[in-house]
Amino acid sequence: MLTVERRERIRRAYYIEGKHMRQIGEELRHSYWTIRAALDSAAVRSYQLTVAKPAPVLGEYKGQIEALLPESERQPRKQRYTSHKIYQLLQKEGYQGSESGVRRYIGEQRRALKRPPVYIPLTFEPGLDGQVDWHPEGTRVTVNLAGEVLQVELFVMRLCYSRKVFAMLFPTQRQECFFAGHVAAFQHFGGVPKRLSYDNLKTAVLRILEGRARVEQTAFVTFRSHYLFESRYCTPGQGHEKGGVEHGLGYVRRNFLTPLLSGDSLLVDR
Repeated sequence: MLTVERRERIRRAYYIEGKHMRQIGEELRHSYWTIRAALDSAAVRSYQLTVAKPAPVLGEYKGQIEALLPESERQPRKQRYTSHKIYQLLQKEGYQGSESGVRRYIGEQRRALKRPPVYIPLTFEPGLDGQVDWHPEGTRVTVNLAGEVLQVELFVMRLCYSRKVFAMLFPTQRQECFFAGHVAAFQHFGGVPKRLSYDNLKTAVLRILEGRARVEQTAFVTFRSHYLFESRYCTPGQGHEKGGVEHGLGYVRRNFLTPLLSGDSLLVDR
């Protein structure tokens, strides 16, 4: 089945890079109908098993592989673990699956670990970059909604070139609210930035790897593939790397949430 990452690559090649379907098929080795399905929808089609499928044989050994790879990188170049050597070590631990399965998983992990770092420039071109964040955790915003005082979450997207800010209030920071904030911001700005920067939000990031590499939530990859923007994540603990949106949060709080905001809707659109 075509993964969300491969689906996104096809969509980006067609809609962003302007490549023809035949060229994409030759480069990525996919059929016409596979490419057509990816262009029609960013979401992966779900299916239901008719017979229960047992857990993959490799599953319980993935942790050992993930531990061995960083250890291997610290060794002299000619004395690092090969895929075959790791396979042999797993066999001694009781692994009974194929070597090809081990090689495939090792390849995925090594590509993720060696993904090149990405840096945002200090100057920005029109429409290129935006930054997204929630109001800092533990400091929820207080509002008077229909006569009831509530604690809510503040979502902000800021465009780096124009410095325009979109803000919206939500009851929680759940993924559906996270996506709804993006959609409302895109409609407000009249377009989608080429690249958006984030902290390592759980609604987008499943696991933090080395450097800028991340294992992302499948639903977020599907959402990003639909709108065809790029994502970039800050170094953990280095929130200043997206200082623009931090400033935007303060601006919204000072100008629109002080004194206590009252109304019948959570929308803050300025």
